Amino acid sequence: MAVKIIAVAKQLPKYHRETKEIIPFVKLWMQGQEKRFQRKVVKLFEGAGVDKRYSIMDPEEVFSATSFEEKNDIYTREVIQLAEQSLTKSLEKVGLEANQIDYIITVSCTGIMIPSVDAYLINSLGMKQDIVRLPVTEMGCAAGVSGIIYAKNFLKANPNKRAAVIAVEAPTATFQLEDYSMTNIVSAAIFGDGASSVILSSYKADEGPKIIDEAMYHFYDATSMMGFKLVNTGLQMILDKEVPKKISDHFPAIIHPFLKNNNMTIDDIDYLIFHPGGKKIVQTVEDLFCVLGKNIDDTKEVLRLYGNMSSATVLYVLERFMDRNPAKGERGIMLSFGPGFSAQRILLEW
Repeated sequence: MAVKIIAVAKQLPKYHRETKEIIPFVKLWMQGQEKRFQRKVVKLFEGAGVDKRYSIMDPEEVFSATSFEEKNDIYTREVIQLAEQSLTKSLEKVGLEANQIDYIITVSCTGIMIPSVDAYLINSLGMKQDIVRLPVTEMGCAAGVSGIIYAKNFLKANPNKRAAVIAVEAPTATFQLEDYSMTNIVSAAIFGDGASSVILSSYKADEGPKIIDEAMYHFYDATSMMGFKLVNTGLQMILDKEVPKKISDHFPAIIHPFLKNNNMTIDDIDYLIFHPGGKKIVQTVEDLFCVLGKNIDDTKEVLRLYGNMSSATVLYVLERFMDRNPAKGERGIMLSFGPGFSAQRILLEW
């Protein structure tokens, strides 16, 4: 019995700015800093590979001294709306109603809310009262792929069921106004907000790429490389500058054994559906894939158009491929990296 991805749909927040429009806010924020450092920060924003980003808050709110409580209240209000809108879009793509979903996974790491987003969707959309819920809150950028893996395993064990994975993130709500570290600055330069929903099915009649295999790869002794620290002012980003090198060092072990287990090599893969973590990570992975005769052009384009939206971003890349209706028999590999440090992989065949 095959488990298939039958729909993907994104939803963008109401506020958006091009990077050139954000620079004046950055300059105002940096006023008290040394001039050379200010120029370095502006250059970093301009060279981050992100032309535009969307946000649950306008720039005035992002660059103001709002408390953790105030930012988290905005996060809670807005992500519920974004999640509902993206799920509704994905259901409409395949002509389904919300009460035809048997398993719901919601993914978010950029705010704190209990109950989780899925509880609100069950009420607002009139979903099944016996629907199975799984909120995934602490896997960061990898969680979009992780959610699909969990949904696939549920559906594999339950024929004739459908699952929804909703990734909704608001990294701008984690911006630290009094933190002038390069980690906070790089985070502000590359991240944006967004949501995406994926519908999976174990019904034979439902159409879409089938999941051939999935796997997780965990790096030892790398728990401090990526994540958030909960401080009085909110979620403070942790992002080690050695992440691209760590990926490069482990890349052969992440890709080739996984494909070999499926009697494949990289030559058998038509599409690379890779999470755009940031310009340096994208360049690192692009260099590795280029040697293998592949490209990640769609990954770069998603980064340019929207920035890194944490767990939702790879689903934006997936939607681009899904909307092109690849030919029967073509294959793609999804790849995301996240806190832990870990890599999540999914092998698809149309």
